[in-house]
Formats: sequence, structure tokens, C-alpha cells
Amino acid sequence: MKTQEPPVDFSDKDFLSASILDKTNLFSHNQNPEDPIEFWVETANSDHIFWVQEICDMTLSSALARGTGISGRSPELLKEKIEKGEAVIAFALDGRWAGFSFISSWDNGRFVSNSGLIVAPEFRHTGLAKNIKRKIFELSRQKYPEASIFSLTTGLAVMKMNHELGFEPVTYSELTTDDVFWENCKSCVNCPILSSKERKNCLCTAMLYDPKKH
Repeated sequence: MKTQEPPVDFSDKDFLSASILDKTNLFSHNQNPEDPIEFWVETANSDHIFWVQEICDMTLSSALARGTGISGRSPELLKEKIEKGEAVIAFALDGRWAGFSFISSWDNGRFVSNSGLIVAPEFRHTGLAKNIKRKIFELSRQKYPEASIFSLTTGLAVMKMNHELGFEPVTYSELTTDDVFWENCKSCVNCPILSSKERKNCLCTAMLYDPKKH
């Protein structure tokens, strides 16, 4: 479900001009050698709040299309993550929004979750999700170097990406006990399963990166 926003002039956007100067945040995928796709992936900032509703709508429509559970994220939450520098956003170099993910800390910084990974439909199967996943992982390590990073997912592709970054499958008992985190699961269609299992397991696979092991 795509929001109907008025056309936007991207010619003076900082993230486009910066991409020419700093190649470290560029990611390229050649679907067609004559028409390569390039993406700009960076830590989100206040200039990107414009895209929050688009991200929320796309996340919801994607979950409905797959028929999978989803933990709801409000526009207010994503705005807060962006303002705190705890989100990653991606664009095609022509200015189209391409992807997003964010982090949250729990138990006074002992745990960090990587959540909300979404890629716009026209840019899926380009490798962009993997690039965003690595960028949000690097941001997590930078902001919370001592924290264990965890991820809950039903997606095989995300599990493979986590494994490549050093995540290992764990039981739910090794995750945060912060009630606020688990409250976020109430909007997921699988929450009754989680509740019936007393938060010990659900349909999602839990994966953990332990900095002490790396």
C-alpha cells in the first residue's frame, strides 16, 4: 500500500550529494549490466522523517501479503528511532526510498534488538536487505559495543543473514526479560501462541550475537 504524497524534488537532498563524495555508503546491484542499480545506505536523521508513514504502510502491507505475524510499529516510534540515530535508511540514487531498519536497547543496554527490516517491493532480490542488515548490525555494535544483539524472525533469508554476521540460534530464555519488549508482540497475529507458551517460544526463531564470543 503506497501513500499518495505529492511529488518531491530530490535535487537538493543532502543524502544524494553526499553519496557522490563518500563511496563507503554506496551499494550497487547489477540486475542488467546496462542498467545497474545503486543504493545509498546510511544512518537515518531528522531529514528522513518525511518517509515514516511510507515505511509503516509498506511494512504492514508486506506482512499482510505474506500472511505472517508482525509486531506493530507506530509512526511515532519510528520517528523517535530516527531522531535518536538508531535507524538505517536506504535510497536508490534517483531519490526513491528503498529500505529501512532500526535498533532498540533493553535491560539498561545489556541487549539490543535489530528490528523492522523492510525493503520496498521494486528493490527486493537485489541484495539490498543484506546490506541494510549489515549496516544496522554495525550501528548496533557502534552504539552498544558491550550489548548482546538479538533478532526474532520467521524468515529464512533473515536467519541466513544473521548467521553470516555471527548470530546463533538460542532459546527465548537467553533474550531480554524486559516486559516492554514483549508487549510489542501483542499486535502480532501469533501473540496467542507466545502467551500460551509463557514467552518460552513461539513461531519466530530467536538468534543472538554475543560480543564476548567474537
